[in-house]
Amino acid sequence: MHWAELEERQPRLAAKARERLIEPGVLLVVSLRADGTARLSPVEPYVLEGRLLLSMLWQSHKARDLQRDPRVLVHGIVTGREGDEGELKLRGRAVEVSDLDLHARYATAVTEDLGWSPEVGRFHLFEVDVEHLAFVRYDAATGDQYVTTWPPGAEFVRRGTTATTVGRPEPYAGLLS
Repeated sequence: MHWAELEERQPRLAAKARERLIEPGVLLVVSLRADGTARLSPVEPYVLEGRLLLSMLWQSHKARDLQRDPRVLVHGIVTGREGDEGELKLRGRAVEVSDLDLHARYATAVTEDLGWSPEVGRFHLFEVDVEHLAFVRYDAATGDQYVTTWPPGAEFVRRGTTATTVGRPEPYAGLLS
């Protein structure tokens, strides 16, 4: 599904996704190497025309990974060990954009908004087809873990039982309601 569809169907969760993935200006992308091992790379995200776009250096390893196997995990940057800011994980497929007109619109928008100028035809551009989204937030004081996933629309809390364990999921309403 396009990013715009996520915003339409789940506006509160999409707003949290925008806050945790887009607003920091960089996110982490996990692609699969030819041997099946994971490659973790920072990427600048950009939303244009309702699409979540990821640009990559021409012929970079991560771009070649995604050309070979489009499965992708996109993860927001976590900046503290407490976990109270939460972590946002998006799973989907990275679909390479071959439309040079879209490349040009992307380059123009990025130049205006971010201050660097991609050269059309000299970078890879992928649209993320969103398949699954999860937001997990921890409460350091209680050890509780709050989870929101979509689809399916599910929210629950797992109460901390020790410093390293949580209990069974209990219903919770937060981002989807």
